[in-house]
This record gives sequence, C-alpha cells and structure tokens, in this order.
Amino acid sequence: MASAFTHAFTAIAGGKIFTGEKMPTRFWILSILCSVLPDFDAIGFRFGIAYESFWGHRGFTHSLLFALIVALLVVLTFFRSEAAESGRWWKLVLFFFLATSSHALLDMLTNGGHGVALFAPFDNSRIFFPWRPVKVSPIGIGSFFTERGVRVIVSEMLYVWLPLVVVVAIVGVSRKAAKGRKG
Repeated sequence: MASAFTHAFTAIAGGKIFTGEKMPTRFWILSILCSVLPDFDAIGFRFGIAYESFWGHRGFTHSLLFALIVALLVVLTFFRSEAAESGRWWKLVLFFFLATSSHALLDMLTNGGHGVALFAPFDNSRIFFPWRPVKVSPIGIGSFFTERGVRVIVSEMLYVWLPLVVVVAIVGVSRKAAKGRKG
C-alpha cells in the first residue's frame, strides 16, 4: 500500500484540481477520510481474515463499487443542502468517488502485496498496474523512521507527490489565466 500521507496528499491535490472554488472545511476533511478509508480493512488481520479474502486487505474496500457507495453516502450525509441529483450534487459524488478510488489506484502502483480487488464483488482477482514504481509502505508509524520508511517516502514523493504538485500548479495557472481573460 502507499502510505496514509500519500493517500491524504492525493486527496487534497485532487480537490485542488477538481474544483477552483473555495470549499468548506468538511470537504477537505472528508476528502482525506475517503482517501484513507479503504485501509480500514487491515483490521481484518487481527480477526484472522486472510489477505486474499473478499473482506481481506485490498479486497472489497479497495473496489470501485465500494468507492461509489462511499461517495454516495458522503454526499447524502454531509452535503444535504445540495439539490439531490443536481449537477453540483453529481460533481461531488464524482469527486468523492475519485478520492476514495484513488486509494486503490495508488496501491496498484506499489511493488508489494497481493494486488487490489478493483472489480469486487464481480471479480475478486487481485491486480496491479504493469508499472509499479512506488515502494510498498510499512504498516505502523514507527516504521517510517527506518531506512525502509525513508525509501518509501522518497519513492512516493518522486512518483506521486511531485507529479501532483506539477499538475496542481498547471491547473492553478490555467485557471488564473482564464480568469484574467474574462475580467
């Protein structure tokens, strides 16, 4: 898995890319929560749930269907003021779907684990992207203060953070230029 830091950073960058407007604090908090939520399946290790199980790590909670369910629940619960099924409502659903599913997509870039059940429950096969440059993250905060932890953070900064910073900057400059042309 990618680290929780990178999942959260991806959600924030995604929010900056997705919307050019000022968003309420709950939007940003929920973005981060959605991006790390799939890893709550790791609690299954304590209960003897096998990694490869439908309910195991990187199983159903890493699927696109799970991301859609989470997105709908988040918007229905925390954005009730939005007219149901309006354009803005669907835009929020899409964003929270992307924030949640970004977790699985990042995990598919890592060089460890058994893959991601992206299409569960329809197909529980575990898959990775063909290119897997991100070092798999250790579990536990203390593990980041080791040589391996440093290698993980460096790989995440190089292959995830840096490209996202560039995209956020390009989007920001483009929006500012478009605003300048209008005004």
